[in-house]
Amino acid sequence: MTTIEGYASLFDRVDLGRDVVLPGAFTASLERRGPRDVRMLWQHDAAEPVGLWTDMQEDRNGLRVRGVLLPEVKRARELAALIAHGAIDGLSIGFRAIRARRDPTQRLRRIAEIDLWEISLVTFPLLPGARLNRFNA
Repeated sequence: MTTIEGYASLFDRVDLGRDVVLPGAFTASLERRGPRDVRMLWQHDAAEPVGLWTDMQEDRNGLRVRGVLLPEVKRARELAALIAHGAIDGLSIGFRAIRARRDPTQRLRRIAEIDLWEISLVTFPLLPGARLNRFNA
């Protein structure tokens, strides 16, 4: 099995949609769901599950995740090859904002609590720093 690891979200960084996730935003969702109930998808497509998340933790930087690509899934095998060659390394969260406030001066949405549904491997993450940084085939 191929293991992947990286940051799915980074705290206090503005993404391309003008959202900012605040520290602690994932705490309640992770306690409720745990990593196994957060789906690993390809490009946010519910018809394309590719693996399982095995660990998720908030640290001082953001939401650090670890998971495995399932070799029985054709798309997961393709992704393992793409990741190994550096062609894919983006991560992106699928969520609903529970508590957020708009900052009209800076045109930002500051998100204090998130209901996390899924984390996808993506070609172009909305948060440019949300990337895989470890890969073990």
